[in-house]
Amino acid sequence: MMVNIDPMNGHFKNKLVSGKEAVSKIKKGSRVFIGTGCGEPQHLIKAMVEDKNLQDIMIYQMLSLTLAQFVDDKDFLRRFSLKLFFISQSMRKAAFEGKIDYIPAYLSQIPRLFESHQIGLDVALIQVSPPDKFGYCSLGVSVDITRSGVDNAGMVIAQVNPRMPRTHGDSVVHIDEIDHLVLHKEPLVEALPSKKNESITARIGYYISQLVEDGSTLQIGFGHLPDGILKYLSNKKDLGIHTQVITDGFLPLFEKKVITNRKKTLLPDRTVASLCMGSEKLYDYLDKNPSFYFRSSEFVNDPTVIARNDNLISISSALEVDLTGQVCTDSMGYLFYSGIGDQVDFIRGSAMSNGGFSIIAIPSTAQGGNISRIVPHLSEGAGVATTRGDVNFVVTEYGVAELQGKSIYQRVMELAQIAHPKFRDEIIEVAKKRHYIFSDQLPPLEEDLIFLEGYKRTHELKNGKTVEFRPILPSDEFSYRNFFYSLQEETIYYRYFSKMQIFSHKVVQKQIMENVDYRKKMSILGQIQKGGRKEIIAIGSYADAGDSRAEIAFVVSEDYQSMGIASSLLDILENIARENEFKGFTATVLRENIAMIQVFKKRYPNLKRTMGEAGEVNIVMDFDE
Repeated sequence: MMVNIDPMNGHFKNKLVSGKEAVSKIKKGSRVFIGTGCGEPQHLIKAMVEDKNLQDIMIYQMLSLTLAQFVDDKDFLRRFSLKLFFISQSMRKAAFEGKIDYIPAYLSQIPRLFESHQIGLDVALIQVSPPDKFGYCSLGVSVDITRSGVDNAGMVIAQVNPRMPRTHGDSVVHIDEIDHLVLHKEPLVEALPSKKNESITARIGYYISQLVEDGSTLQIGFGHLPDGILKYLSNKKDLGIHTQVITDGFLPLFEKKVITNRKKTLLPDRTVASLCMGSEKLYDYLDKNPSFYFRSSEFVNDPTVIARNDNLISISSALEVDLTGQVCTDSMGYLFYSGIGDQVDFIRGSAMSNGGFSIIAIPSTAQGGNISRIVPHLSEGAGVATTRGDVNFVVTEYGVAELQGKSIYQRVMELAQIAHPKFRDEIIEVAKKRHYIFSDQLPPLEEDLIFLEGYKRTHELKNGKTVEFRPILPSDEFSYRNFFYSLQEETIYYRYFSKMQIFSHKVVQKQIMENVDYRKKMSILGQIQKGGRKEIIAIGSYADAGDSRAEIAFVVSEDYQSMGIASSLLDILENIARENEFKGFTATVLRENIAMIQVFKKRYPNLKRTMGEAGEVNIVMDFDE
């Protein structure tokens, strides 16, 4: 559809040509850059394909959509070679069949490839908004590497489309930078991530919402999972955005004022992005909206720029993660599936951010639950996009694994407990054969422990710190051991009735793996944030003692005694015990442990006490109906 736009002056008028005439300027053997994704100039692409005089054309594009219509045409493949920095879903089949060529590159570094002429560009085909009265057009929804494509191509051909939003930032292109203008109005490409596995997305979103605090600045990777997670952050406040791509998943958070950008330390009050892929509704929201600031990929994806955002949380997805923490994002074995994209840039930037961290969100299984995405080793031929040294959190629908600073043993246990239950035994057995873990290591329970989320609590201390309570997990072995060795001899004696001096792997495994089933046997630990990690400062446990009662015991670090922590643990454990049909607690306490006896007496004023032969106090406490 042609568009009538009054030319600003004769200079403008001299550049007006038809699409057919514009692409005829392209010489045989040219290297042609095409704007990205939803900003690609569909009319120019089709005109180029239809021009049979164009031969041996090499096309470079970051994310290609329109060309997917032609990749099965033998004549097209004879005349055009496609080199893509990212493989879209619509191009995946062609990639598997070897019809396109994939260029692995970090998004932040692609513009340098153009500037240095490592990848030379003869022509750039772009799409822009109509010029304003000063002759400035906008790249709209596709700034990313398109800005560099314009700057480094020998000839620039622009499709002028009134439906292209005008965006602020690096998107400005003056008509003097454009050699040929083609006026053509058409809807922009729309790209809506497909909705898959809603129940799994909901559970992953739940766990991620626990990691994201109010005032954080987020990067969200492109894909159905990261996009679907966004709605589970709707209860947050004052979130900021510094991300590669804006999708429709962001819209409700903008409209509800969840995203305000007020707390950002870099470019506050503005959503910083490089690209937009979504619906016409989203494009209308961006049009002339000064709260959005579109910058090129060498800025948005530069890890040193990303790090200038305090509390930057990177959320991206992956195809598989191995037991040591290596992440594959761009290939399924030898088949190239997507691309490196922005993941590595943002993971490294978030690691350098003050208070920042990264999250890899991944369903626990693929292919209808038949294969695990948490794997003993990456598939043969799979590429390592993100190294084991870069990974922080991995989240599946079964929980959160924290890998940063952890040994291989700890990583195996963290990842095994968030793998699908039916694959946990296999993961542990392979890890044993590879000497990643102890040969006597017991696997995590083969059941879905989502119900444990209901047992989490917090307790505010008078000193302003917050204690977080949660059920103990197999991966807590090392931190439990460190907690034990931090205790004074008297505290250990009060808890274990002996002067224990060694808390070995065998002892700890028995405490966690054999003495906890989360129903008849339960342990709750209390943690305090200390720097970049959480430190155990208390543990409360109960175990079935028969006669519908459970025996209960506590230990609290000396620095946190007399702060109500034991009382909080008692309250949590009683609620869990009631759910599991216990009628009361029993406890054996040394007579000199007056503080612990007072905790029990305060909650159960009608408790019954008897003296044991060794001077201990045996206490029976019935739950109040």
